[in-house]
Amino acid sequence: MATGKSTVGRRIAVRHGWRFIDTDAEIVDRHGPIPEIFASRGEPEFRRIEADIVSQVLSEAEKEAGQGTVISLGGGAVLHSATQRLLQSAFVVFLDADLATVLPRLAGDTGRPLLAGNAGETWARLDRERRPIYEALADAVIDTRDATPDIVVDRLEAQLRRTKFTEEGTLGNDR
Repeated sequence: MATGKSTVGRRIAVRHGWRFIDTDAEIVDRHGPIPEIFASRGEPEFRRIEADIVSQVLSEAEKEAGQGTVISLGGGAVLHSATQRLLQSAFVVFLDADLATVLPRLAGDTGRPLLAGNAGETWARLDRERRPIYEALADAVIDTRDATPDIVVDRLEAQLRRTKFTEEGTLGNDR
């Protein structure tokens, strides 16, 4: 959460002429504000909605394989086992951050219901809980500490070149 997934994803997509999809934005467009979903339906229902959206956008991206697509997932999307299975066939990037990097981004942010209250303490706990999943799913880990979005994009570009990513947004090696 707050690692820059949407910002970096959008920039890498623009740089390559790929489509960009933010699953949180898709949820808001289709179901309303995320804090309201959490408040009225609870986290389990939000996770079900999120998993459905992720499945839909990954399926759409797969059908349009000739057009590269960057998909930014919400930080908790990987908690759903079906999403984890779907991500096995995708190139997954983990934007690795620490609390010092994300804390300024969390100040005054009311759009993250799980971080209500002590955002820093909660973020650190969620990071400890989720990090093993992020690392297990990741094909690339990009350090975002003390880096501007442009530096993170450059780091990601270098990683994509090392994995032989093609301009069409597909892997050029056997994965």
